[in-house]
Amino acid sequence: MPEPPLSGQPSIADSRVLVVDDNLQNLELIVAYLESLGCQIDTATDGPEALEKVQQTDYHLILLDIMMPKMSGFEVCPKLKSDPKTRDIPVIMVTALNELGDIERAVASGTDDFISKPVNRLELLTRVKSLLRVSHLKNELDRTLAYLSEVEARDTGADEEKA
Repeated sequence: MPEPPLSGQPSIADSRVLVVDDNLQNLELIVAYLESLGCQIDTATDGPEALEKVQQTDYHLILLDIMMPKMSGFEVCPKLKSDPKTRDIPVIMVTALNELGDIERAVASGTDDFISKPVNRLELLTRVKSLLRVSHLKNELDRTLAYLSEVEARDTGADEEKA
């Protein structure tokens, strides 16, 4: 039987975040900003590596650069969103692109949010905290629904046995 819902909301420090960027300076800067949250941070330097990591580890959030070699964020995001294992992971695209068409393309590819480079520390932390809260609430809701479904099935089975 699934575990009953949590009595308290998970902490942001219990989160795991994947940061994907081919530019090591950008990667290090974003990681340095996120360290103040106390969450676990993993990194990838291209799209294929990111897709491999999300199959091996459960993430609560992905920060995804758009312009990368091998596979762009525009290509990675739809793959994440079409996979049942990863589709609910919030994705924030981080990019130097700032034209309206680029933002529209990011949204069309499935991103949940968009941050322009150079990254503003306060903006990044605010958006990350917000989406991590959403991710944890979604996970808690899923656990609650699974628990209620199991309880209902058990109760229905007990009622049928009595009849």
